[in-house]
Amino acid sequence: MQHTEQLYIDGRWTPSSGDHFLDVISASTEQVIARVPAATPEDVDAAVQAARRAFGGWAAMPTARRAELLHRLHRGLAARADEIARTITGEIGMPLKLSQRIQAGLPIKVMDSFARLVTQLPLEEKVANSLVVREPVGVVGCITPWNYPLHQIVAKVGAALAAGCTVVLKPTEVAPLSAYILAEIIDQSELPPGVFNLVVGTGPVAGEALASHPEVDMITFTGSTRAGKRVSELAAATVKRVALELGGKSAAVVLDDADLAQAVKSTVSNCFLNSGQTCAAHTRLLVPAERYAEAAQLAVSAAKTFTVGDPFSDTAKLGPLTSAIQRERVRNYIRKGLEEGAELLLGGAEPPEGLAKGYYVRPTVFGRVDPKMTIAQEEIFGPVLCLIAYRDEADAIRIANGTPYGLAGGVWGSPERALRVARRLRAGSIDVNGGSFNPEAPFGGYKQSGHGREYGKWGLEEFLEVKAIQF
Repeated sequence: MQHTEQLYIDGRWTPSSGDHFLDVISASTEQVIARVPAATPEDVDAAVQAARRAFGGWAAMPTARRAELLHRLHRGLAARADEIARTITGEIGMPLKLSQRIQAGLPIKVMDSFARLVTQLPLEEKVANSLVVREPVGVVGCITPWNYPLHQIVAKVGAALAAGCTVVLKPTEVAPLSAYILAEIIDQSELPPGVFNLVVGTGPVAGEALASHPEVDMITFTGSTRAGKRVSELAAATVKRVALELGGKSAAVVLDDADLAQAVKSTVSNCFLNSGQTCAAHTRLLVPAERYAEAAQLAVSAAKTFTVGDPFSDTAKLGPLTSAIQRERVRNYIRKGLEEGAELLLGGAEPPEGLAKGYYVRPTVFGRVDPKMTIAQEEIFGPVLCLIAYRDEADAIRIANGTPYGLAGGVWGSPERALRVARRLRAGSIDVNGGSFNPEAPFGGYKQSGHGREYGKWGLEEFLEVKAIQF
């Protein structure tokens, strides 16, 4: 990457109007690996104006041509997959083998899906004496997080571009480098100037300038519920459309007829993926009270296999957290769990042995967790599992639904019974017996986990307005 000290606005690499830069820190070495501009409100305005100028031509472009250009972006991402994986591992610390499959592999699949969907989604239909048409919403501001940096970018940018919208992307300043790889791919494509713009900076400056800008028609945001509320407040002043993908406190409900060993092992793996920094992680393991002791033993055994270490090594299954701030936040939650009386079965707040550098946290399992405890109610965003016993199926459903969140969840048991319970969970995405992630199915939350959906035709429809023309 040659342009990380610049912004990408109106089809050109350009310096920021300010003179402040932000360091990008390696999660595993704590070394500075790059620096990026701290974009100013003036930079954001220049990017928005470029997107506004480009909107008319891009929206009018035939969908077949837009699809062709998105396929080029897909091929560009695929060609740089190894670089993407190594870059993101360096930034956030996901073990490289996982980064190759997830951090690089998923964005490639998602971009391909939008390139195909853009020509398949019906944009007009006749309803009695009306012609109902779908049109691009306009200029879209995309604000994306650090845990799956490129995956979250492509989920928004790919869909918005496919729909005919123009984009201003404000990626996280913590892990912005994969956004630069995408911008370089776009710069080498035939995307018209201004269709895609990249501004990097902090949330309180660049993010807020984008969310409040009167020429932005829509904001799509992924991040914490607290930050999502702020984005909504700023967007409300201009009544722009808002899509939010926020926090979660997802439950895995293990029914009494489930394969307990498989359910516990899979839930621990789900919880600890990306060092627990996954919004849809199943961080609460709900088991029948009569099988609690067996489940606790299985959970500890599974968690012990998550060796902590250098994410570029072949042996580490658990890399560091993304930042020093995140590490201390997780440690504080572990301390809070102990203060409130949860039983520490494995791990703890102490640093892992032999890792003097890097933002590492021990894989941690809490038992005898009361559903009302802080660690059972709030999103920790670290490798911390809460084991909760329930009395019966109704009690399990009550506990699973008993948080402010509703992003995801899982159910383990006989298929018919598990499906019945899945229908009663108030969350946007439920896995039955370990069902795998589907990048063409809708993803998003209920309650304080946000609103709007990403991926597949549902993700594309988020960026379309509906118009009725009567005859």
